[in-house]
Amino acid sequence: MNTHAPLSRRRFLRGTSIALAIPTFESLSSADRTVEQGPRRLVCVGNHLGFYPGNFFPESGGRDYQPPSTLKPLQAHRSDLTVFSHLDHQLNGGHKAVQGFLTGIKKEEASGFPTKNMSLDQAAAEHVGSDTRFPSITTAITNGTDMCWTRSGVHVPPVNNPAMLFQGLFVQASTTSRQAQRTRLKYRASVLDALRESASALNRTLNAADRNKLDQYLTSVRDVERQLQMSNYWINRPKPEAPIPELLNEERQHVDEVGLFYQLMALALQTDSTRVTTLETGLGFRTSELDLESYHAISHHGKAENRINQLQVVEAFLTTKLSNFISQLKEADIFDRTLIVFGSGMSDGSIHSNRDLPVLLAGGGINHQGHLICPDDQQKRIPLCNLWLSVLNWFGADAERFGRSTGTFSPMEIV
Repeated sequence: MNTHAPLSRRRFLRGTSIALAIPTFESLSSADRTVEQGPRRLVCVGNHLGFYPGNFFPESGGRDYQPPSTLKPLQAHRSDLTVFSHLDHQLNGGHKAVQGFLTGIKKEEASGFPTKNMSLDQAAAEHVGSDTRFPSITTAITNGTDMCWTRSGVHVPPVNNPAMLFQGLFVQASTTSRQAQRTRLKYRASVLDALRESASALNRTLNAADRNKLDQYLTSVRDVERQLQMSNYWINRPKPEAPIPELLNEERQHVDEVGLFYQLMALALQTDSTRVTTLETGLGFRTSELDLESYHAISHHGKAENRINQLQVVEAFLTTKLSNFISQLKEADIFDRTLIVFGSGMSDGSIHSNRDLPVLLAGGGINHQGHLICPDDQQKRIPLCNLWLSVLNWFGADAERFGRSTGTFSPMEIV
């Protein structure tokens, strides 16, 4: 007999606070290349403070562009990447709108969308499910900038310690720890059962507005249940052996952490510990370690030549680390099955602009186009979410819409 006391209406509602796919990605299709069959992987890298447009965007379109300073470190891989001009989410808000880079939707506007402000990586992670130990791995230098969001609009906090990520990937928990984890999971499952049963009884007494709140709450409950099921499935399965020496929990410079996170992300993909991973850089990143002024200060360059020159240094540093990461994936023979999204939800940090975002794609076994110049005319502009939808389709997710998309990314719209 069920002995759980039903939740009161007040108590319960207070708890609610608690066409780039292989056929449709035609202009970037894989028709000219043979891609091995196997799981596909998605990597999303976002920089909170943007990239200075003059350092990022080539002056000419096509494959024969002259690379500006930010793209020069990627020269060895230029045939494996596409830079996009004139794509954005039509968002305003400066730093606050950066959180919409992978979503297309600011948190404050999320209630009007079926999947709230879910980010690209989490949509891909839902498709992966329990096929890997970690549906996704989110990482960041310092505390991150709210780049990743679940279907229910909950922020996914990033791992900001390389040693902690190493532990999660390669260090098997003790028998005692695993038993304690099983106990915690069992307790959480029983709490969710009680909440669901009480919610079912409460639903009949609510008006339309409160039923909508209840539905949002139950969506969050279902997300937690799915996570519990995956945790139970993997709790006793051995982790892969670490191919590198153990990373100890010690103080490191941020410039060292960027390379370490990329290395660990590559190993996580290579060992199939996950197929979706993200990295956030920018705000809080100590550019003093590169003998530069404060990163936030130089992003407000005011067109001063000395600060733009400093931005060239830090931005080239970030793309050098990306280039090294691409080389790691190529050496592991998984690059053609890994699509990398790299860019920012801010363009020119000096004016806090969220328009004409810096975006590039790399890898994925697609026929890259160099520099694609999309329409700049306001009536013909292509939503960045169209590109994100096509990325999801490439990944294998059967999605018809994403964020503010109006369709997949169509080559017919390219000028």
